[in-house]
Amino acid sequence: MVMKMANNQIDKKVYYSSLYDYYQKLLTEKQCNIFEDYYFNDYSLSEIADNLNVSRNAIWDILKKVEHNLEDYETKLELHKKSKVINQKLNELKEHVDQAGLEILQQVKEME
Repeated sequence: MVMKMANNQIDKKVYYSSLYDYYQKLLTEKQCNIFEDYYFNDYSLSEIADNLNVSRNAIWDILKKVEHNLEDYETKLELHKKSKVINQKLNELKEHVDQAGLEILQQVKEME
């Protein structure tokens, strides 16, 4: 049970981190800072709350709002989903092109 929960936490972290890569510019600076502290810097809710002189519950509420916003943006814009499909198709295309085509595919991937 603990391992399953740990995997879910990792999956959640990867999922929201990837959505954040696409939609961070749509969040406020404060939301970005809190999200980054929690997801990237591995700060606890208490540590973030202490640093900002707010309650732990306030941080929890902001994180939940950010997660909701990221999911909402993805539902409406589907940038993450479309990017995954494009990358999958580019990988499939690799099998059918020569060296010059591979170089072009690499350039396209680097544009992301």
